[in-house]
Amino acid sequence: MPANPLTDPNWADETTDTVVRLVGNIRDKTTTPLVYAARGLVFGIIAVLLGVFAVIIALVMVTRGAHEALSNWFDHERSVYVSYLAVGTILSLIGLWLFRKRNANAS
Repeated sequence: MPANPLTDPNWADETTDTVVRLVGNIRDKTTTPLVYAARGLVFGIIAVLLGVFAVIIALVMVTRGAHEALSNWFDHERSVYVSYLAVGTILSLIGLWLFRKRNANAS
């Protein structure tokens, strides 16, 4: 014959364990994937921003390095002009190459 659950000495512990287990299962199935997605989104945004920052700094360094290297052969104004022209030409060629590759898989 089943005993009265209110007189069972382990009733409170078992009920608490059941509630904690159920809440943990629900949390694992709902909140945990959302937390991982939010972390991935935040870290992805940070990585993209740092990547853009690194590219900009690299372009400034290349332009400045070209200016300093060309200042040995040209005066100040001409070395600035030639360094901008050289870096701009390289970037334009990279852009044209990427532009040509944009539909390479569609053909």
